[in-house]
Amino acid sequence: MKALITFRYKDNEMKNLENLGFEIIFKDERDINFSEEIKDIDLMVCFDPFNKIDIELFPNLKWIQLLSAGINQVPIDKILDQDIILTNNRGGYSIPIAEWIVLKILEMIKNSREFYDKQNKKIWKMDTSILELYGKTVGFIGTGSIAQEAAKRLEGFGVKLLGISSRGKNANHFHQCFSIDKINDIVSQCDFLVIAAPYTDNTHHLIDENVFSSMKNGTYLINIARGSIIDENALINNLKSGKIKKAALDVFEVEPLSEDSPLWEMDNVIISPHNSWASEMYSRRRYEIAYENMKRYINKEELINVVNLKMGY
Repeated sequence: MKALITFRYKDNEMKNLENLGFEIIFKDERDINFSEEIKDIDLMVCFDPFNKIDIELFPNLKWIQLLSAGINQVPIDKILDQDIILTNNRGGYSIPIAEWIVLKILEMIKNSREFYDKQNKKIWKMDTSILELYGKTVGFIGTGSIAQEAAKRLEGFGVKLLGISSRGKNANHFHQCFSIDKINDIVSQCDFLVIAAPYTDNTHHLIDENVFSSMKNGTYLINIARGSIIDENALINNLKSGKIKKAALDVFEVEPLSEDSPLWEMDNVIISPHNSWASEMYSRRRYEIAYENMKRYINKEELINVVNLKMGY
């Protein structure tokens, strides 16, 4: 059974995958150049080679293991047509992103950026406008593994945790969960809104002017999902008006963020370059999820993290 891997694991990790019973073919997807001898692959472990190759070239391809949690780079129609199983890296980045969410919430309400600016200017000036997190309401758009890990860490701060998802089913560590049709009602109750939903056709510009208008004045916003879930022009307008008091943005509609974007110049915006997933453990977790699923696949066992493409998650 042939497995094409487009991410270089450590030598011993590659050997462990071979020992499962696979013939491993490595091609770096950043400069991937497919040739005739690999067209009979049975599975692919990759992030996003799909703009360089046509998966219709692989008639034996039965399964794709993504190295990402998101699936918006995937040619979904072709995968459905070819009856290919798709699994993702759900949970692989949940812990570092959850820590990032807590960090950014605290940075915003404790005015960390302002203190850093004063430090750089050697200004000794007390600030009594700092807020407590205790007693506030934190809402999440999306209640998957990232949101649950973040909610677990926020529980200790004594906050109320509300979740919004497509079906509104209960999720670990949330006090209440609601379906997406209740979004305007729920965001009106939130002091903080965290965007943690997958990007799909249904979530494109989900957070638009209509949703912004339902928010509390002075809401804090964190986006670690995908930039296009938010209408960026509407976000900029609401940051200017103060409807959004502060925003911590790790993702943007177009990345890298254009130097011309007004977001760079806003004192109430914290910008990071799609970095919330990173930690010393990310490579290890990528390997562990791929290894577990490859072991299950060759043993004809049920795979983990199977993506329901018809539902979008």
